[in-house]
Amino acid sequence: MSTETISADSPSAIDGLQAERRGWAAAAIFTALAMASLDTAIANIALPAIAADLHASPADVIWVVNIYQIALVATLLPLAALGEVVGHRRIYLPGLLLFTLASLGCACAWSLPSLLAARVLQGLGASGIMSVNTALVRFVYPGRQQGRGFGHNALVVAAAFTLGPTIASGILAVGPWTWLFAINIPFGVVAMLIGLKTLPCTPTASHAFDFTGALLAAACLGLFILGVGSAAHHAPPGLVAIEVVSAVLLGWVLIRRQADSPAPVLPIDLFRRPIFALSTATAICSFAVQGLAFVSLPFYFEDILGRSQVETGFFMTPWPLVVAIMAPIAGRLSDRHPAGILGGVGLALLSLGMALLAMLPASPHVVDIVWRMAICGSGFGFFQAPNMKALMSSAPADRSGSASGVVATARLMGQTTGAALAALCFGLVGREGATLALVLGAGFAAVGCVVSVLRLVATPQHRA
Repeated sequence: MSTETISADSPSAIDGLQAERRGWAAAAIFTALAMASLDTAIANIALPAIAADLHASPADVIWVVNIYQIALVATLLPLAALGEVVGHRRIYLPGLLLFTLASLGCACAWSLPSLLAARVLQGLGASGIMSVNTALVRFVYPGRQQGRGFGHNALVVAAAFTLGPTIASGILAVGPWTWLFAINIPFGVVAMLIGLKTLPCTPTASHAFDFTGALLAAACLGLFILGVGSAAHHAPPGLVAIEVVSAVLLGWVLIRRQADSPAPVLPIDLFRRPIFALSTATAICSFAVQGLAFVSLPFYFEDILGRSQVETGFFMTPWPLVVAIMAPIAGRLSDRHPAGILGGVGLALLSLGMALLAMLPASPHVVDIVWRMAICGSGFGFFQAPNMKALMSSAPADRSGSASGVVATARLMGQTTGAALAALCFGLVGREGATLALVLGAGFAAVGCVVSVLRLVATPQHRA
């Protein structure tokens, strides 16, 4: 391994930056992460306005969301692997630049094809940001404070995903849909200027980048997300089967091809580490719960409990509010206590909260809803930072890029799968699907709790 030259204080990039520079670097990282995370959530709210303005059908305009997700998820692992070869900074900053320019393209789009083209580029830029995000956090914060850094990272992602629809609704209340994309531009420029001055250059690997493996990984993940999205939108079963089976076959080819590689694009070498594999499975379970919850809860509050849209917005607030409180606390605790215990406690609370929501009486008091949502937020916020630290610290420093790519891939695949399962629940039992989705979410959280606790008995040399 060789290390890029950055400055006289370059060793600080190995075990964190000095306090002042660390604060500015964290500001650049988290600003860009918030932008990329928000864009996965806000576009849904704008679809009716986009369809009306660009004279597009609902079936066509849904690609504004789908094509961004496919471009994002398909390239996470390849860009993470490339970050190990060229340095994470050299992926992050161009990704941020592309995301900002593509946001301008989205704001200036004059037709649906032009908007879709800009959304592809925006998804690629977001992938550049997210693929190496946690790897940079690992190098920005010193080892004794990494739990705190991952706590802040978890807070940004959770708040952006949860508050995205509310923020989008507020912007649309005062301006056109193009503002949803234009608002990224000043934040992107500021984050870029700060990042150029403060982000560390990180160690680089000596192995070459596997372009063929990267293409296989991108096709595999892209087809999987496409298949899940097709199922959620009730596409013909044959088409869904073709997409999912093709993804599985490409994944099998990729694994066989890279079985002996020291740094495969799909990091099968890292999945041989018990802590890494268990932490990834725990992450997928937890974010599937989030996807199930935030698709089903608005329907649950309005169709099952008979509440208004304004009340529903109020009821959704305790979850992100408590996450904002708990995530930094859990991050600090993860610097002193095992992730298996902290994650297990968090997911047990999340499972309990989801089950209690599903069992609400027909006409619950406001307080009955709020404290149940607070339990869910507490559990979700308590889980994320310890799990992220366990996953990242179980990978060698020279494989931080691949580990970071897995963090983002697990999050997005969990959210996408959860949303698709929620849609399936509605398709199976109609309006009662909201309750079924909450029960299913409680089950996913319970499974994640068990998997988290298993880390306490994992191979000792890989324990987080």
